[in-house]
Amino acid sequence: MLEKVEGFNMNKVIEEFESLTKDPEMVQRKTLKRILEDNASAEYLQSLGLNGRTDPESFKACVPLVTHEELENYICRIVNGDASPILTGKPITTMSLSSGTTRGKPKYVPWNDELFETTMQIYQTSFAFRNREFPIKNGKALSFVYGSKHFKTKGGLAARAATSNVFCSAGYKCGMRALQSQCCSPDEVIFGPDFSQSLYCHLLCGLIFREEVEFVSSTFAHSIVHAFRTFEDVWEELCIDIREGVLTRNVTVPSIRMAMSKLLKPNPELANVIHTKCTGLSNWYGLIPELFPNAKYIFGIMTGSMEPYLKRLRHYAGELPLLTADYGSSEGWIAANVNPKLPPEFATYAVLPQIGYFEFIPLTEPENPKGPQPVGLTEVKVGEEYEIVMTNPAGLYRYKLGDVVKVMGFHNSTPEIKFIRRSNLLLNINIDKNTEKDLQLAVEAAAELLAEEKLEVIDFSSRVDLSKEPGHYVIFWEISGEA
Repeated sequence: MLEKVEGFNMNKVIEEFESLTKDPEMVQRKTLKRILEDNASAEYLQSLGLNGRTDPESFKACVPLVTHEELENYICRIVNGDASPILTGKPITTMSLSSGTTRGKPKYVPWNDELFETTMQIYQTSFAFRNREFPIKNGKALSFVYGSKHFKTKGGLAARAATSNVFCSAGYKCGMRALQSQCCSPDEVIFGPDFSQSLYCHLLCGLIFREEVEFVSSTFAHSIVHAFRTFEDVWEELCIDIREGVLTRNVTVPSIRMAMSKLLKPNPELANVIHTKCTGLSNWYGLIPELFPNAKYIFGIMTGSMEPYLKRLRHYAGELPLLTADYGSSEGWIAANVNPKLPPEFATYAVLPQIGYFEFIPLTEPENPKGPQPVGLTEVKVGEEYEIVMTNPAGLYRYKLGDVVKVMGFHNSTPEIKFIRRSNLLLNINIDKNTEKDLQLAVEAAAELLAEEKLEVIDFSSRVDLSKEPGHYVIFWEISGEA
């Protein structure tokens, strides 16, 4: 895989994607065969009576649909140090921490080298289509990425966020260099133990390399918005650091200070430029292109629960295009954004048939008395909604992901999907059911009224309150403004 990354060729990647998506059913069969052969010795698979069969028909007949809860006993054995082939042929040595929990405990998801390879396949495909529309040279990326703190499980396995597992993988830096997407911040900043100090230094590194920054990115849109809200508060301090060539005393982590001292030199001219740019803006509109004149776009996950942050992100972006990143989860990647010019609200994702085996449970009223039966990748229908079922190389077989997607069309013969919601409802009081999108629309409508008072909703959360009759929703707002 690393050889492929080092020899990255945009046209070749696009050609390969076009070829794979012309007959995704065949690719899916090969992908399932590879996953089952690699993990044939796994206790879980052997207990289900596959007996070496790798065809989809036998697989579906023998292997049940499962949720995380139904795999929890197997995963707990791995977490506690059982190195036998439980879910995979090779031992799992690392766990990802999902954003969800299981009965109040962290939700562990197996991670292995094969998942990293699928990550790089998604990155390559997405970058190829992105770079065809918005070409960049050999500049740098201002990437607000953070290697979250990791810990050892009871059995000695490393456990961290899925994104951190990607950043910590041996081939990551090589891959990003090949994709002309090298972060301008040193590792000490990315993996720093203090989020606020790392964020400050990300901003400082971006300013030091402002002429070389060709795009601004983070895993999620919220992180980019938060970074530039922070910039509004600390920009004068950043100018002082650049002018004097000395890092603020507020950054106390020794490794970060040491790394930044190698980058930071007195530069009064740069400090004056930044000061002039900031004081010349109206309410920080167009901040990002003013600070980074060679930036081509802003990149990150901007759909689903990230949509509420688009308004503020567009304010900072000015005329710079917003490009939403690809579609995946802690359990693995699913699809790439191969139409990067579409606004995030209309973004679709083309499923990559070689990175996992995918099934789709229709959400329409079932005709089958047994309930809705999953269909294959090429059997989905445009306009219909489905829950995704994933089989990946890291020990998840027919795993119900919990995401609901809508099929918007096809790229060749692979579906282009749009994320709709999580399958479990966000709010539910008696028969009054509301999704995350419903909540977002309500907050946006109320925010318009607040705008008349020069107030702005920065963020929000919610909960169900059943302590009084009738039950109702409580919505918490974080507000900024003059009042």
